[in-house]
Amino acid sequence: MAARPTGTTPDGVANEQEAARWVQGMFAQVAPKYDLLNHVLSLNIDRLWRARTVRRLLPILRNPDAKVLDLCCGTGDLLVELERAAGRPLLGSDFCLPMLEGASAKLRQRNLASRLFDGDGLALPLADASLDLITIAFGFRNFANYHAGLVELHRVLKPGGTLALLEFSHPPNRLIRVGYQTYSHHVLPRLGALISGSRNAYRYLPRSVQKFPPAPELVEWLRGAGFAEAEYTYMTLGVVALHLGRKST
Repeated sequence: MAARPTGTTPDGVANEQEAARWVQGMFAQVAPKYDLLNHVLSLNIDRLWRARTVRRLLPILRNPDAKVLDLCCGTGDLLVELERAAGRPLLGSDFCLPMLEGASAKLRQRNLASRLFDGDGLALPLADASLDLITIAFGFRNFANYHAGLVELHRVLKPGGTLALLEFSHPPNRLIRVGYQTYSHHVLPRLGALISGSRNAYRYLPRSVQKFPPAPELVEWLRGAGFAEAEYTYMTLGVVALHLGRKST
């Protein structure tokens, strides 16, 4: 059985509270150029990752009664695609105010109406068994406590509800893995720092990916937190993986 996960560990932090504050401050700093950085640093492939995720979730999104939350929504890129696919307003949440402001502006510009709220994934202001679907795109690895986060997400999902985690992963092919690591540790930090002005943020982000588990281990974490059905699908040769967990009925 996989060891119980801990949480993100930025350099210099001593506990979960400090880790959460560090991550919150880091994202506030890069928020103004976050979208540009995502597109440039992923060579625009991030759009395809989100599109594939939305297609996988269409059966839930097209259920008019399904309650859907995009958690760690950032500036709202995935939330926009989810709302368009669902054809109705959804919920979006983040614990970084500048990110939420970016998401709010993006929704208004596109005449979309999803409701946003400030929320911490470790203590959501939602009732037990109140959601049918929770999505998190590239945010879960920044949680200060992974196991506590999964337990909280399990709490707010209805029986039969689905958790979808889109995250960077570890390519199973050694040559692809080495090439990806070379890019993420040498090219990405320099480009990220140049565009964003934040050297610390783009040193942390590739390190957080390196410390995060491979997809098969994350699936075991899901099962350990009560998601009886869990699976993953690689994208772009394993650079990214979509992990799905379903709460037992």
